[in-house]
Amino acid sequence: MSVIPPVDLTEQFQTIQADVNAAVAEVLASGQYINGPIVETFERAFGEYVGTEHCVGCNSGTDALYLALRAFNIGPGDEVITSPFTFIATAEAISAVGATPVFVDIDLDTFNLDVAKVEAAVGDRTRAIMPVHLFGRPVDMGPVMDLAARHDLVVIEDCAQATGAEWMGQQVGRIGQVGCFSFFPTKNLGGCGDGGAITTNDAELAATARMLREHGSRVRYHHEAIGINSRLDSVQAAILAIKLRHLDSWNQRRTAVAERYDSLLTSVAEVVRPQAVTFGRSVWNQYTLRLTQATLEGQERNQVQQAMREAGVISMVYYPIPLHLQPVYQHLGYRPGDLPQAESAAHQVLSLPMFPELGEEQQMQVVQTLKTALAQVGLRAAQYC
Repeated sequence: MSVIPPVDLTEQFQTIQADVNAAVAEVLASGQYINGPIVETFERAFGEYVGTEHCVGCNSGTDALYLALRAFNIGPGDEVITSPFTFIATAEAISAVGATPVFVDIDLDTFNLDVAKVEAAVGDRTRAIMPVHLFGRPVDMGPVMDLAARHDLVVIEDCAQATGAEWMGQQVGRIGQVGCFSFFPTKNLGGCGDGGAITTNDAELAATARMLREHGSRVRYHHEAIGINSRLDSVQAAILAIKLRHLDSWNQRRTAVAERYDSLLTSVAEVVRPQAVTFGRSVWNQYTLRLTQATLEGQERNQVQQAMREAGVISMVYYPIPLHLQPVYQHLGYRPGDLPQAESAAHQVLSLPMFPELGEEQQMQVVQTLKTALAQVGLRAAQYC
């Protein structure tokens, strides 16, 4: 029995190994390991790819969000509207600058922020909206941008899982005032370590972000703000520059994998497959199902996941506890039932193995294992959801 992991980075690396080894060797020989011309070259290339005039490399996607918020002078007393159904880094960055995250429920069919519910959350202290392009699927940004314009709000796109995704022909990360990207190894454009970037057309914001990532310094040993140490190292920049050349091809292969899953799962009535994007293009960082008969405690979903694991197929749950119910945010006063769609998703979602090199036979094994697990657990076709 072959084990199918949720993601496999080794096969992809083998296809670019010679180029990566040469690029890393060049960096090591140069003696310039932090910032420098290699980082600047990647920043230019990534900005051109996204379609923005400026790109600021940094240490992680989390730092990209933090630096963007700091660059807009968002802090204590301010509120930022975002999704409760995402990795904690989104809200964590808001809290790290002293602002308060305001969680708005999601659309259960897309797992993204329900844009129709955002305006009701806008208050006197609201400064920004932080939509998350979750699982590689773009948020419908039209209503978000219209709302932001009416209320004079900043839009900071969390693009961590969506490098290369498009809304209405535009790359995510160039639609709002700023885009924030992660280069964590499992992302569509992933390095061999941590990394992140900010993209923007605002020259002043880019300059401020650069200053803040360098301990609040534009000129060495002259510090005008309390910043952080958040620089993209040259080794990661060199690797990312190579991978960037392959990104569109890899994203196309992810789409082919997703379409194959759709075909194989057509007759599996116990699950809801991801919906197609009508206004853009997903890049399928994850292929995430819903098990519609799973209870609000999620035991059945967890049992299905365990049965699959025992049969050699490793699926993932992103995310089992929505952010508004996390212990760290109990002081905000949210209670179970306040954001029902996010809470339902947390107990129903299951992400199948997804990476560009996933083969047809492997996918057939994944789907057959899922069917067997569903039967073992006793889930039936949806009667309510």
